[in-house]
Amino acid sequence: MILLRDMKTAIALASVLGNVLVVLVVCVNRALRDTTFCFIVSLAVADIAVGVLVIPLAIIISQGFNTQFYTCLFLSCLLLIITQSSILSLLAIAIDRYLRVKIPTRYSTIVTQRRAYVAVCLCWILSFLTGLVPMIGWNNHNAQKNLSISTEIICEFTTVIRMDYMVYFNFFGWVVAPLSIMIALYAEIFRAIRLQLNRRAEATNDGVRYYRKELKLAKSLALVVFLFAMCWLPIHIMNCITFFCTQCQVPKYALYVGIFMSHVNSALNPMVYAFRIKRFRITLIQITRRCMLCKPTEPSPCPTSTPALTEKVNVQL
Repeated sequence: MILLRDMKTAIALASVLGNVLVVLVVCVNRALRDTTFCFIVSLAVADIAVGVLVIPLAIIISQGFNTQFYTCLFLSCLLLIITQSSILSLLAIAIDRYLRVKIPTRYSTIVTQRRAYVAVCLCWILSFLTGLVPMIGWNNHNAQKNLSISTEIICEFTTVIRMDYMVYFNFFGWVVAPLSIMIALYAEIFRAIRLQLNRRAEATNDGVRYYRKELKLAKSLALVVFLFAMCWLPIHIMNCITFFCTQCQVPKYALYVGIFMSHVNSALNPMVYAFRIKRFRITLIQITRRCMLCKPTEPSPCPTSTPALTEKVNVQL
């Protein structure tokens, strides 16, 4: 248990440090201040919250401390809010990339920076609304017999959160559904890009470069979605087993591994950006040289802005 706690602490530190660097890179490099990276920053903020709030709270709750029912319920709801904001940010990124590929010439007029900020705010508002649903009644308070408001309980997630909420509402409604939409969107993105690249003879050189760049970035962002699914599905599947098969007993070590994997996901995204997105990687190296090695930054070989796509690009997808 002590080893697991130490590993969670290390993951929390890695998550906070890595995602703070993500935000810093976007702030430093003007070329990254587009709508897609606006949603990426929102995802990074959620991952920072995982390191600052979720993992410490998970460690505290795992110790089984005594508190009032609704205090424990509110702390558990915080975990749900931050998780929901992550998946909604991923969905927003997928929709953004879909629009960029399907309507490249009208994209900049439809998806403006202001609308991106509004979308980010809506993602967080929706995350709070869905995550706080247990606070308004969908909880285990009635299952606790003779429990007054001031009575203290041993705070555990499953003690206060109902499993039907976790399975039907949280998992099927707000994890499976968004993931299914994202899979469909990325499948269409890859199909459309491949179709355009196969028409290379008809397309301009600018169009070919545009779609190749979009393909590379789409692969990187699809990898982020894949890692999210791989890290979060195990714990949700175990919740389904517990709910639908009352006679089945999920081993405690399996639950610990599932929870640990969900925490690890927050530290993975910065590594994906650093290894697969050149503009991000170069800016990260410059920040490292300036802040840690006390060396002046070198001019970035990347353009300061993304070249605009003209009407010459074949947009008949």
